[in-house]
Amino acid sequence: MTEKFERPWHRHYPEEIPATLDYDRKALHQFLYEAADLYPKKKALHFMGKEITYEEVLQQTETFAAYMQKLGLEKGDRVAIMLPNSPQSVIAYYGILMAGGIVVQTNPLYMERELEYQMNDSGAKMIICLDILYPKVSDVKGNTDLEHVIITGIKDYLPFPKNRIYPFVQKRQYKLVVTPEQTHDTHLWENILQSTEDKVIPVDIDPEQDLALLQYTGGTTGYPKGVMLTHLNLVANTQMSMNWLYKCKRGEEIVLGVLPFFHVYGMTAVMNLSIMMGSKMILLPKFDAGEVLKTIDKQRPTLFPGAPTIYIALLNHPSLKKYDLSSIEACISGSAPLPVEVQERFERVTGGKLVEGYGLTETSPVTHSNFVWDRRVNGSIGVPWPDTDAKIFRMESDEEAEFEEVGEIVVKGPQVMKGYWGRKEDTDEVLNAEGWFRTGDLGYMNGEGYFYVVDRKKDMIIAGGFNIYPREVEEVLYEHEAVQEAVVVGIPDPYRGETVKAFIVKREDSSVSEQELNDFCRKHMAAYKVPRIYEFRDELPKTAVGKILRRTLIEEEKNKQGTGSTEPV
Repeated sequence: MTEKFERPWHRHYPEEIPATLDYDRKALHQFLYEAADLYPKKKALHFMGKEITYEEVLQQTETFAAYMQKLGLEKGDRVAIMLPNSPQSVIAYYGILMAGGIVVQTNPLYMERELEYQMNDSGAKMIICLDILYPKVSDVKGNTDLEHVIITGIKDYLPFPKNRIYPFVQKRQYKLVVTPEQTHDTHLWENILQSTEDKVIPVDIDPEQDLALLQYTGGTTGYPKGVMLTHLNLVANTQMSMNWLYKCKRGEEIVLGVLPFFHVYGMTAVMNLSIMMGSKMILLPKFDAGEVLKTIDKQRPTLFPGAPTIYIALLNHPSLKKYDLSSIEACISGSAPLPVEVQERFERVTGGKLVEGYGLTETSPVTHSNFVWDRRVNGSIGVPWPDTDAKIFRMESDEEAEFEEVGEIVVKGPQVMKGYWGRKEDTDEVLNAEGWFRTGDLGYMNGEGYFYVVDRKKDMIIAGGFNIYPREVEEVLYEHEAVQEAVVVGIPDPYRGETVKAFIVKREDSSVSEQELNDFCRKHMAAYKVPRIYEFRDELPKTAVGKILRRTLIEEEKNKQGTGSTEPV
């Protein structure tokens, strides 16, 4: 039981959501055992036409865990997963935990330099990767502590005849054919699953102390840091999710897995939540708007965790009206601010609920959300989740701000990380002795306990002495009918210190000029906030989960002006 406390937001909680929960003090992978026991013949995974039951997922996970133990994996060893959403990514994740290891989620888009850095920082002993990624892994392996590489391919879980055809598709798409062979340090997934003679040796796990995951931050303000998340951190946040989605039924939901599992939001809101609830997961290895629309129409998912750019892409797809999206009942949007116009339009199209949530890698990740079926406040990130305390601290101090006063959002709760791997100084900067985590986000709380994010502390623009929050400007730009995507940054200006620049992606078949946008903005905000420069682009740089890379655009602008930073991003 977590310490009880009374806060203004608790009076808005519906009776179905308790302010305090009793968390299961057990290892995260125990929920896979429970789901397989309750729903052995139920479909757990759907992947490009192939379906696998909970019973089969557990059996393959145990086989994989036993194989890793046979290779020498010991409790606390780190194992990297470099896979897109696929059955292998689920089985490897729970198999590593079952064997006593710590998962290191690794973005499949990483280049050699990024991969080498993460392997060395984490000290990973093993890695599971796609066959087409093996050349990258092989290039850096000698410069790391990696002892074993486990290789799999998309075809390994495709139904006939797709499994025969896919290698030719892959060759055409990637101009690459990889045919690795089993050796003493290179292992093939297909062979591992056939080695069923060994049994997994149970490992004692202390959920509150033992790490389940090293989840690396995005590295937008320096080298990525490994966030240490315990089994209890992840169990608690997933159980919070279950209670927040109180209308969802165990064993009955179908969850759309578009968000990548190597991102903490997809890992918690799709994978861990699905396993804990005994839901069926629809796995998509990459985001393609047309494919997502077809999948929703055919597979009828009920839950669709996502990010604003995902919903925007679907709403602007030329074939949107051809597909039936009415199965969708609930969506919590994370990773970036959700424009109100996008929220309202998506709800009209689907008939379901789409609400904005908030969280960080360091908080497993969710700390706040609007209520899905109860009172919500548009433009707000909602209220803290059960057992989650939150405050606004005045800038650079531990002094609590007044209602409506902008300061730094700080949070405390069972989902907050233990710290950064091997970085005590960085940990001490953001996590104080009382357990308050400084998010680095600027925001405020109103008198009713609803929180608002105005921007990242580092993204605030100071132009001519005025503080300008990019999100506020972006919200106005999104209201223009010709704007599909918008992001605002501060760029160096000799007179104002910084000036506001907007990057715009126009909707297909729409037309708008810089002057038209300027006139529109001047009608809706103070003159000092209006962008001075507009740049139209076909697309914006994004992370794998669809978060727009604001810092990348800032660096581009600095480099144009010859003031580029040498700080790694």
